Amino acid sequence: MGPQALGFLSLSAALHSSKSSYCLIAANNTACSPPQFQIIFFFFSLYLFAIAQAGHKPCLQAFGADQFDEQDPEECKDKSSFFNWWNFSISSGIIVALFVLNYIEDNLSWGLGFGIPCIIMCLALIIFLLGTMTYRFRIQSNVRNPFVRIGQVFLNAARNWRTNPEAISKKEEAQGILLYQGSQQFKFLDKALLAPDGSGENFSTTEIEEAKAVLRLVPIWTTCLGYAIVFPQVPTLFTKQGVTMDRSITPSLQIPAASLQSSMSIAVVLFIPIYDQILVPIARAITRKPSGITMLQRIGTGGFLSFLSMVIAGFVERERLKTAVEYGLVDMPKEIVPMSVGWLLPQYLILGIADVFTIVGLQEFFYDQVPNELKSIGLALFLSIFGMGSFLSSFLISVVEKATSGPRRDSWFSDNLNRARLDYFYWLLAALSAASFAAYLYFAKSYIYNRRNSL
Repeated sequence: MGPQALGFLSLSAALHSSKSSYCLIAANNTACSPPQFQIIFFFFSLYLFAIAQAGHKPCLQAFGADQFDEQDPEECKDKSSFFNWWNFSISSGIIVALFVLNYIEDNLSWGLGFGIPCIIMCLALIIFLLGTMTYRFRIQSNVRNPFVRIGQVFLNAARNWRTNPEAISKKEEAQGILLYQGSQQFKFLDKALLAPDGSGENFSTTEIEEAKAVLRLVPIWTTCLGYAIVFPQVPTLFTKQGVTMDRSITPSLQIPAASLQSSMSIAVVLFIPIYDQILVPIARAITRKPSGITMLQRIGTGGFLSFLSMVIAGFVERERLKTAVEYGLVDMPKEIVPMSVGWLLPQYLILGIADVFTIVGLQEFFYDQVPNELKSIGLALFLSIFGMGSFLSSFLISVVEKATSGPRRDSWFSDNLNRARLDYFYWLLAALSAASFAAYLYFAKSYIYNRRNSL
């Protein structure tokens, strides 16, 4: 549906462009609203693209990772690298879009700006289909649907909540169950071994361990929300800061404030080869682990860098406010503060490096730690962290806005950024990041991997 959605967006933009030209000629530059059908068609295209992305993002990445044999040591190493180079490719595409497509849309045509990605996606789809005969496909087993299977384990354990622990121990002994460390967690699920009231269906240890593996993901998912709350500030508050600062490269050339986001993607593109080709082999030689460091260690490293970026962002914003005061620009929000936009680069670059650790680590973690039939669902869980983080960020901004605004005072998010206190908000985010990072360390330390070959 992606090519169709982009095709519809291109057609919608072309129709709007021709209609706008007609309005300017016919009405002597007076405003002219687009027809209702055109508005509906435009939003239909956006929602269609969103649906396409929801199906494309988790499934295609899981499909790519499935092409590696987990039983082969060399392919196991390559699978870890796959997530690195996947994000390298995504970031490279973002850089091209920010520089090339933004220029085309601003200076040539929005229809062409949507049309070029549409053509590229059609070509990509053709190339993908040409490789059909070379792909590895997992053999589908005849076991029950994993959602039903895991859900029934929880239901059966709840029905047996009064069961004597001795009965569970006897059942385990009767089945010859060999307990490992992970089995000691969430012991209440072991009650699903017995059929409720002596009738109905009981479950195998393997099925119960699957349910435990899913439950172990919840604390990691929750504690990573602190990282996800920071993420939405990049295209919003960081950009607002950049608009007020000196963005001149030459007397006649300025950097668009929104293009500063490309520095994050550039950081990802530059750091991934360094991480994959230099840091991982060094760490592998020390730890003797195929991926160098564990997935949870990788995620935690990015969480710390995210905290560090917010601390730096707060100090940079405080310096910008001091400069505005020194030059008497506090009540002149449209004037450029004589402070180079380059001051913002550290917070962008650190967050870009943090993405290499946390985002790539989360992708691999949620792919690896769910049951085999739920790989794409695992990656959807990873994406849901950032969706929930966006909602929480909006909620937090609303609460702070209400708490800090008043009849005789400006809120932290005043329209006049020189009277706002984004530095306080960044430090609030740093505190939340520190708290979530501490909670993450606690749960990561006690986390037991679902597979023995997991790192």
